[in-house]
Amino acid sequence: MTRSTGLSATLKAVIAAVKLVAAEEIMPRYMKVAHQHKIDGSLCSEADLAAQEALTRKLQAIVNVPVIGEEMSEEQQKGLWADGMQDVWCIDPIDGTSNFLRGLPYFAVSVALIRAGKSVLGVVHAPVGDETFAAESERGAFLNGTKLVGRNVAKSLSGALANVDMKRLDGKLVTRLAVNPPYASQRNFGASTLDWCYTAAGRYDVYLHGGQKLWDYAAGSLVLQEAGGKACCLEFDDFSQGDVWQRSVIAALDAHLFDEWKTWVRARQ
Repeated sequence: MTRSTGLSATLKAVIAAVKLVAAEEIMPRYMKVAHQHKIDGSLCSEADLAAQEALTRKLQAIVNVPVIGEEMSEEQQKGLWADGMQDVWCIDPIDGTSNFLRGLPYFAVSVALIRAGKSVLGVVHAPVGDETFAAESERGAFLNGTKLVGRNVAKSLSGALANVDMKRLDGKLVTRLAVNPPYASQRNFGASTLDWCYTAAGRYDVYLHGGQKLWDYAAGSLVLQEAGGKACCLEFDDFSQGDVWQRSVIAALDAHLFDEWKTWVRARQ
């Protein structure tokens, strides 16, 4: 199969839609909106709801298929997913709502087009820094239109910068990571969609998360895959075999570093 190296018309249209919604519905409300707690304890703001509604309209004008949104009810989300292997949009209008509300600039809009259960197009837009990560199956990954290739990463795990979300990991593994980490330094800023993309861009060397929802990984995992990175679950080598609604992540851009990281993590669960 010939691999294209440019942005398709569809991907360009999705990028334009996402950036417009961020400019019109999200950034004017930055640090200025009321919010409430959802049943699972996470936050939802007026900006999340307005952005989800606007994204739904614009995306369905590009490809008219159902939309699974992070701010929908769990019953609606699972119902749409269970309807079959039809195409669906999957959106997180603001990943990192807590950061958004407090003025921390680590948040993003995430959109993925899923076909037969697999992401075929993904866009993650961080409006504060005006960075747009995008990918399409067999077309590569891009940052602001420039292909993500040849990124430098640590040569070994001992020199790596890791992104690790501790709160959903097993206690035994958390203790090992806290007491005797195998990497040089660790970060986590609370927006999974960006974590994937920063790993794809070589900003993080390795990534670990104990459990993500569909909209947390749908776009970002494709960006990493198309950048040449690797991902699996704590339980499965095939990332797609993980639970759709609570999928763990072990990932890295470099294949050798990925193998070293995966081996270390699994040996200490």
